[in-house]
Amino acid sequence: MDNVTRIVERCQQLFDDLEFTAVQEWKAKDPARKAIGYMPVYVPRELVHAAGYLPVGILGGGDAMEVIQGDAYYQSYICRIPRSTLELGLTGKLDCLDGMLFPSICDVIRNLSGMWQILFPGKYVKYFDVPQNYVDEIGGSFYIHEMQALRDDLGKMRGKPITDEEINDSIAVYNDNRAAVRELYAYRARMPWQAPTSEVYLLLRAGMVLPPEEHTALVREYLVETDKVQRPRRDNARIVLTGSFCEQPPLALIKSIEMSGCYVVDDDFMLVTRWLLDDVPADANPLDELSKAFLHRSASTAAKYDATREEKGIFLVKQVKSRGAEGVVFAAPSFCDPALLERPMLQDVLAQRKIPYTAFKYAENTGQMAPIREQAGTFADSIKLWSDAA
Repeated sequence: MDNVTRIVERCQQLFDDLEFTAVQEWKAKDPARKAIGYMPVYVPRELVHAAGYLPVGILGGGDAMEVIQGDAYYQSYICRIPRSTLELGLTGKLDCLDGMLFPSICDVIRNLSGMWQILFPGKYVKYFDVPQNYVDEIGGSFYIHEMQALRDDLGKMRGKPITDEEINDSIAVYNDNRAAVRELYAYRARMPWQAPTSEVYLLLRAGMVLPPEEHTALVREYLVETDKVQRPRRDNARIVLTGSFCEQPPLALIKSIEMSGCYVVDDDFMLVTRWLLDDVPADANPLDELSKAFLHRSASTAAKYDATREEKGIFLVKQVKSRGAEGVVFAAPSFCDPALLERPMLQDVLAQRKIPYTAFKYAENTGQMAPIREQAGTFADSIKLWSDAA
């Protein structure tokens, strides 16, 4: 087995494991260890890590879990991820977690945080809100207050306050992790045939259950090893895949898009890994610096409030240009209000700039991939025809 295969297979095993064995094994090494789950759009994982705890990304049950109990809590016209997340909790698969953080994504996730408090009264639960005002003295102060409340709660949980030095140390750890992920994304954009998105996605998923230091080393090992193996290069269309910031697509969907003739050169998978766009200073007031990074140096997504209408779509256009993409594929979960309400505005911005796009919906348990593969393939062919004509 070559090293790339070994790394990818390890990530696949972590991806398939709905029992969270890696988290259980990490906790078993020290009885004082705790694990805090979060839905991986954005939470300040630095605070959890600074407490000595393991931040664990929870992404529902995917296509490997039948949802039975979870369906009793939500209507059929609600996206699937809250139902499958409840199924994970109600069937005991999340018993290894000592708490859950629910970031400000949408009303559905806000309601899920309330359900979690009722269903799991012995667990720590927090709905983590973020600012919608981007003035430091207003939204920044609010966000610092939210982070301080989380910091105080985690300090009480471990029995002693979390110091600024501990948070700064954790900021440095996550700076390194974000840098490694940026290196991975830059490498894929430069040579997408060498780093297939199906493998990049599995690498990101591994970071949801591994300590950040271990995940950083794994990403960099992959980059070294995949660069040694020359893979076939195809005349595929270079696309940005967007809209899946919360409920993640099935792995088979990603593979289908790649097999259709598309190279994914940017995406919004596991956005928590790339929410902050550059390093956060690790030698100052940590909450102030995390606040400034969120307000002024963070990614744009449907789950985040845009300060002005003029900003809508500009981040996506920059992704297209900076990654050398030839088009955009909007892939959003069915019934995802934030993504589907934002999509027409983004499409309008792309149309004004003559950037081709197509769109479809999915669920995390989507089983029929042929229509998606055919649509993506037709889109890739049309891009090649347009670019040839130009």
